[in-house]
Amino acid sequence: MALIKNKGGQGQLVEQSVLTQVVEEIPSYEPVQEEAVIKSARDQLTVRNSDDFPTANRINDLFSVDSINKLPIVETISYTSRVPWLKGKPAWIADYASYFSTSRHFIARSLNGKRDYNTQKVSFGSRFNVFRKDKDIEFHLLLDLSRCKLGFFYLDRDTNERVQVKSYSVGVGRLNEEGNPESLTPLGVYKLGEKVAIYDKGTMGYFEENKIEMIRVFGTRWLPFAHGCGLHGAPWIDDEKTGKLVENRASIGQYGSKGCIRLLHEDVEELFAIVITKPTYLHVVNDFNDAQLPGKESLMARY
Repeated sequence: MALIKNKGGQGQLVEQSVLTQVVEEIPSYEPVQEEAVIKSARDQLTVRNSDDFPTANRINDLFSVDSINKLPIVETISYTSRVPWLKGKPAWIADYASYFSTSRHFIARSLNGKRDYNTQKVSFGSRFNVFRKDKDIEFHLLLDLSRCKLGFFYLDRDTNERVQVKSYSVGVGRLNEEGNPESLTPLGVYKLGEKVAIYDKGTMGYFEENKIEMIRVFGTRWLPFAHGCGLHGAPWIDDEKTGKLVENRASIGQYGSKGCIRLLHEDVEELFAIVITKPTYLHVVNDFNDAQLPGKESLMARY
């Protein structure tokens, strides 16, 4: 069994046969290439100038109820079971999530004040953030293949203002043969798909016609974008010393997949919680200077 969610944030446990339909066309992975091959191809893929990828970290201003610099797309509310928009029954977290188009994962992290996306215990007066209903927003992810960096932005469609929220290090598609600097992660602009998934240790599925523990391939989250590719967690492997299953964090910053984008589990779980209830677009370029993101960049300070 596995949890499959749609972009509305609602999830259900599905039988393995359904899970197979979701993952059967996902590309396979091969070992990271020899360093000499990577260097030769990457030298050709390298940026035309030495500009650093724009960095930001305003995640706390999304989730924290006490942030003095709260981003204008969220608001803090206090829990009560009686709400004007739901009559005849008490309102629970799932009801708040549906009404405010905010995932339960997002609410849980805000409610708990830490990276806990599952615990949803509330009492009268519990405070948490949700997306504002009066804001028309969408999210944009900018992938720079030459730097293995991913920028996360929101766009306020009413003001046409674009704000960078955070930047991440990622693993991307392996490079073609020596002399060809192209990554197997396809260039272009893609809208994230709706067949998202959550994987835990022990979640089994079929990959390349073999039954496997899904976390070993896709980490803890899956968000599809195009050509059977997706954003997902770093694969988990058996630790040689302890024999325990651990995340292969060394795969980040590498050209190691057949097109998918890998993130550390804390990063992909964070993005997952935010984007699954809003339209989200992925822009894949060789150099971030080539990107044409919509909207005007906000003068909000990055930090």
